[in-house]
Amino acid sequence: MNFAHLVDGIAESVPERSALLVISADRAEERISYGQLASLSNQLAHSLKRLGIGRQDRVLVLMSRGSTPYLTYLALLKLGAVIMPGSEMLRPGDILYRVERGEATAIIADPTLIPAIEEVRRQMPTVRWYLAAQANGPHSWLSLDRLIQEGSDQPVVSDVGPEDMAFLSFTSGTTGGPKGVMHTYRWPFEHLKVAGTYWFDAKPDDVAWATAGPGWAKWVWSPFVSVLGNGATAFVYQGRFDPEVYLDLMQSYDVSLLCATPTEYRLMAKVDNLDRYRLKLRSATSAGEPLNREVIDTFRRVFGVTVRDGYGQTENTLLVGTLGDMEVRPGSMGKPFPGLPVAIVDDNGTPVPTGTIGHIAVHQSHPALFKGYLNDEKRTQAAYRGQWYVTGDQGRMDEDGYIWFEGRTDDIIISAGYTIGPFEVEDALVKHPKVAECAVVASPDPERGHIVKAFVILKNSQDASDPGLISELQEHVKRITAPYKYPRAIEFVDSLPKTASGKIRRVELRAQESSR
Repeated sequence: MNFAHLVDGIAESVPERSALLVISADRAEERISYGQLASLSNQLAHSLKRLGIGRQDRVLVLMSRGSTPYLTYLALLKLGAVIMPGSEMLRPGDILYRVERGEATAIIADPTLIPAIEEVRRQMPTVRWYLAAQANGPHSWLSLDRLIQEGSDQPVVSDVGPEDMAFLSFTSGTTGGPKGVMHTYRWPFEHLKVAGTYWFDAKPDDVAWATAGPGWAKWVWSPFVSVLGNGATAFVYQGRFDPEVYLDLMQSYDVSLLCATPTEYRLMAKVDNLDRYRLKLRSATSAGEPLNREVIDTFRRVFGVTVRDGYGQTENTLLVGTLGDMEVRPGSMGKPFPGLPVAIVDDNGTPVPTGTIGHIAVHQSHPALFKGYLNDEKRTQAAYRGQWYVTGDQGRMDEDGYIWFEGRTDDIIISAGYTIGPFEVEDALVKHPKVAECAVVASPDPERGHIVKAFVILKNSQDASDPGLISELQEHVKRITAPYKYPRAIEFVDSLPKTASGKIRRVELRAQESSR
């Protein structure tokens, strides 16, 4: 039950098949075959093993798009280690938080992150090894490239078990820092059985582009597990999102399979003279929030492909989706996959009648469900209603089994595919000397689905007239936490709605934004 060995098996049977096609921002190409992928990941695994990294060592991996994340993940899995995915956009405080909660013993990071890591290095006594991708860094940082060159390409054998932890992903919380989500070595196979095969639908001859970046659960789902597990070619673009560039790349490299965020689809659908692009897409999927009918109709009319929705979480796998042979109902996330125990339940964990709004839930027997939140049994138990894990989303099921999203049960914000906890943004804002109190909620947005909006009470109300204060607060949040979390809208207020016990009622602010 080791996903890396599954990939090695593909490499043995078709060593010359392209595993990775990486395109840089300036259009330079890097191609790696399955045979090379197996050999290079073996070399890295042997070198990491020689350093002392082994079974169940927790390794924080902070990398941007490219071939290195694939090599690194495979090498760590071959050793039986625990991968702690992290975005290259994380700030020092975010990195320290993950290291402390996860008790990481090693960090593998892009060279661009070395200054941020060095800033908190003295506060991370559990970390024994610091490794830089592509380059050496200060203070005895080891070069990942050099380790790959020095290692043996012979197979690596570990005694990892299927119930050993494989991934420790951190996902946003509503009242505290991110939660550590634990998945085992069995999880990739459970994901691959249904979501990676019948929804994402990668075939060996596909050039498959899943646009998620490393550090997110969606990257593990699609670009990593679903593509490599099916022996397809993973297409990777290292530049920033631009709708016309994306369309041109798909045309130039005959991308046949696309998985992108709703925001990316919306912006591509708005490109002028869209029909000038000749795409060879045979399948397209989207996840994160329901796509609107106009986007689905545009891609179907211009490219002859139906964009199919899907729904899942870091804590599980893709639970609900529109499969290739299923009728698309715009606005619906699709149906629970055949055999998956997904239902709409009430607060007691009892399935509700058809058409009734309740919690979207998955039964505790589902093998792809997470094993709990790290060192937080209270939070783990709070996520269940009886025998059902509730996702935090509300929905209803129609008479044909399609599920329709009705909104978040909690205050989590999903913006352009990013999941953002209000606590992290509020915590950053109140550190600014001019802010007395604040509340952060999701505000509807036509392109991003929602944006982060902050309601701010200033210590001196006269500061609200300062034309540069909003930008100042936004930059302040970007410096403290990851830039994608900053509030794109800020409104200065004199008071915030609260309960009798003094807790902020974000639900009122969300309703206010929705009504606007």
